Amino acid sequence: MRTGIRRFLEALKQDDGNVESTLVLIPLLILFLIGIELIIATNLRNGDAAIAQGEASMRAISGEVRASDELIELNSSDQFSHIRVLITHRQTSLPQLVPGLIALLGGASATDVRGAAVMESLN
Repeated sequence: MRTGIRRFLEALKQDDGNVESTLVLIPLLILFLIGIELIIATNLRNGDAAIAQGEASMRAISGEVRASDELIELNSSDQFSHIRVLITHRQTSLPQLVPGLIALLGGASATDVRGAAVMESLN
């Protein structure tokens, strides 16, 4: 019986590096996934901002205004400088590589970007 316990303890002593490696790799993997999630979120937000700006420019030139858009009219004392600004919104949900990270930080798992353009007068 004692020889069995000794063999087991000797086998455990040979695996010291595996336990230390596991204790380092698990937090390192979580840190890596958090970094990748931040990179993906930033790139998706930047891409959505470019798309929202393009949509705003296209709609401002064509004069198309959707229900989700905002139209801001800036009046001036000069009758020829009536300016209308079109603001579009775009919202996209983000992928979650680390489950519960966004909820833990108190954020939302979506990006909300705006695009703005000055509307052309059709006169």
